[in-house]
Amino acid sequence: MTIHRDINDKCRLLVATVLFATLTGCGEQTHEFRLLAPALPFDQAIAAELVDIFEEHSDHSITLVPIPDMAEAPLDAVESGYTDLALASNAQRFREDVTAVMPLYPTVLHILYRRGRDTNDFRSLFQGAIVYAGPVGSSSRQLMTAVLEDMDMAEPDVSFVLDPAELPDVIVLYMPISPERVETRLEMLGAEGVYQLLSFGDPHEIGTGSVIDRAVLLDPRLSPFVIPVGTYGDVTPEAVVTLAVDKLLVANSELPDAAVYDLINEIRRLQPALASSHPLLFDHLGDEFDSSDATFVLHPGAQAFTQRDAPDIYERYSGVAEVVVTLVIGMISGVYAVVQFYHRRRKNRIDRFYTKVIELRDSISGDNTDAERAAVLAEVRQLQNKAFEMLVDEKLAADESFRIFITLSSDIITEIGQSPG
Repeated sequence: MTIHRDINDKCRLLVATVLFATLTGCGEQTHEFRLLAPALPFDQAIAAELVDIFEEHSDHSITLVPIPDMAEAPLDAVESGYTDLALASNAQRFREDVTAVMPLYPTVLHILYRRGRDTNDFRSLFQGAIVYAGPVGSSSRQLMTAVLEDMDMAEPDVSFVLDPAELPDVIVLYMPISPERVETRLEMLGAEGVYQLLSFGDPHEIGTGSVIDRAVLLDPRLSPFVIPVGTYGDVTPEAVVTLAVDKLLVANSELPDAAVYDLINEIRRLQPALASSHPLLFDHLGDEFDSSDATFVLHPGAQAFTQRDAPDIYERYSGVAEVVVTLVIGMISGVYAVVQFYHRRRKNRIDRFYTKVIELRDSISGDNTDAERAAVLAEVRQLQNKAFEMLVDEKLAADESFRIFITLSSDIITEIGQSPG
C-alpha cells in the first residue's frame, strides 16, 4: 500500500508540474515580428524608433528586414510571406494576402514645386518636369501615375528621378507634418528658398464643392487637410489646402490571430514612449479602426482586438432572452394553472360520487325492507356505471381517487347484499 501511495503521489506531482509549466509558458508567450524596412527616410525613422522601443520596453521583438531585390513593390514582400509586417499608405491598391492591422499616423500630401513654375493647372505643372515621387510602388508614385493617366500624359512627358538630391522641378510625397525634418532636409540639399508648397485652394472653400471635395468624394480614404501658414517657414507663405491619408501597419494574412492581437495591445501600451519622440503622430493613436475605410481587409486578430469590449452573443441577446424566459415562465405557469384547474374539476366530480355513495350506505339499516335494499343497491350500481361513463369521456381521471370510489362502492354492494332483509 505504501509503494502504491508513493507512486500515486509522484504521478500527481508530475501532472501538476506539467500543468504549471504549460500555464506558465502560455502566460509568458512572446512573439518575434519581421518588419519590412520602409523606402522613405521618414518612415525609416519611425520603423527604427518602433524597433528600439520594443527592444527596451517589451517582451516581444521587432526586427527590420530589407526589401528583397526581386520585389517590384514593398507589399510584394508582405504578400509573399518574406516579412510579417510593413508600413503602407491607406491609398495603396488592394491586395488579397495583405491585411490591415491598425492605423499608425496620418500622412499628408506634400507637393513642392520650384518657385516660378506655372501652377495654373496640373498639366502645366508637370509637363516636361523632372519629378521625385518616391520609389516605384509607393503611394506617392501611384498617385503620380494616376494623375498622368487622368491628364492623358505618359511618363515621357515627365522625367522621374529616384533621388531628391537632384533638386527636381516637383517633389510629391505623402509624409507626416514634420517642420524640423523638412527644413533640415532642404538645408542638406541646399534648396532653401527654392521650393514652395502647392495648395488646392483656400481653406474656406473646403465643403463648398471645391477640387479638394471632389478628390475626397471619389476616394473616401482621403480627407482634406490644412497646413497652417508658416508651418514650413517660407515654403508655406500661405495656408496650404491638401489631402491626408492614414499610414497603416499591415501584415501577411497568415500571421496568427493571437500574434496580431498581442502586437496591437503592446503598441497601445507603448503609446506614451512613441508619443514622447513623435507627439504629433502618436498622441492620438486610436484603437478603433473602421475597416470600411481601409484599402485592405482587416486581419482577424485586429478585428478581435477592436471587438474585445463588444458584447458576446449571450450579452447581445440577454434582453431578448429575458423577455423570452419571462414569456416561457408565464406560459408554463398558465399551462400549470389550467392543468390544476382541470384536475380540480375532476376531483370535485369524484367527490360528489363519494358523498352520494356514502349517503346511500348510511341510509341502510336493519329496518329496511328488501325492496328498499334493492333500490339502494341499484342506485349504487348506477353510480358506478355513471362513473365509468365519465371516465371514458375523460371527465374523470383514472387515478387513485377513482380506484378508491370503485372499491368503496363495491364494498357497499357486497355489504347490502349480505345484510338480512
